[in-house]
Amino acid sequence: MTDIRHNWTTDEITALYELPFMELVFQAQTAHRKYFPPNKMQFATLLNIKTGACPEDCKYCSQAGIYNTGLKKEKLMCIEDVLAAAKVAKEQGSKRFCMGAAWRTPPAKDLAKVAEMVKKVKAMGLETCVTLGMLDAEQTEVLKDAGLDYYNHNLDTSPEHYKKIISTRTYQDRLDTLENVRQAGIKVCCGGILGLGETRADRISLLLNLANLCEHPQSVPINNLIPVPGTPMANNEKVDAFEFVRTIAVAKIMMPKSFIRLSAGRHDMSYELQTLCFLAGANSIFLGDKLLTEENSSLGRDQVLMETLGISSL
Repeated sequence: MTDIRHNWTTDEITALYELPFMELVFQAQTAHRKYFPPNKMQFATLLNIKTGACPEDCKYCSQAGIYNTGLKKEKLMCIEDVLAAAKVAKEQGSKRFCMGAAWRTPPAKDLAKVAEMVKKVKAMGLETCVTLGMLDAEQTEVLKDAGLDYYNHNLDTSPEHYKKIISTRTYQDRLDTLENVRQAGIKVCCGGILGLGETRADRISLLLNLANLCEHPQSVPINNLIPVPGTPMANNEKVDAFEFVRTIAVAKIMMPKSFIRLSAGRHDMSYELQTLCFLAGANSIFLGDKLLTEENSSLGRDQVLMETLGISSL
């Protein structure tokens, strides 16, 4: 079996999931060490630069305007405040600064402002990433010209389960945005969310669609759903912890050169569960008390964990 592949089958991925847990984690850690140094972690920060009033109906999202989640709507932040936040993020150890805006697609006047944010954050010596919704080819060129390093646009779940989660944007819309980003020469950050009521078959399908892209996403965030009161998924059952780790491990084996980011939901994970995720190949986390609108693991808690495990910044 070749190392970097884009022709995975459902049966092959299923077989990985069904490996004994220790064997699966061992294989994932082995794949991880082939391309990344052990005991190193990529630290990033995610800032919500425009909050709420999104016209999409993603059933998990606090920022969807259709749901009453008690979220205070806020317009696009001014550049000065974004740069101040980026300065703090850099001082806290982040190497990548990510900016998210609750749009279906960015308005032209606001995209120009975001492009200026990208230029100035990049000038501070930070990698830049934005997530702004769907992009066409022209919009991606604007961001590329600004020097954007990464664009985040998650597939969220499998094509089969997707229609139960979102009706205002198709799976193909998401794939088209990823292709526009790739064609512009911007690196892709794309992953999914566990806990959306999906089955293991859906997780397998999600990973198949990610790993069989013509180029693996350079960053693959694996999110654990944070149930938000007021959304249709407020009472969703939690994903089994071992199933979550298995998904991290399978993603690493299939996309060994990619950063696998342990993303949303980490504030509710024990040190032990996070450590298993790192052992399975997760080597990127977000620092800071907030992750867009939801709670994130605190900086102090993360520092204790990293020191305990002997992990330093990549």
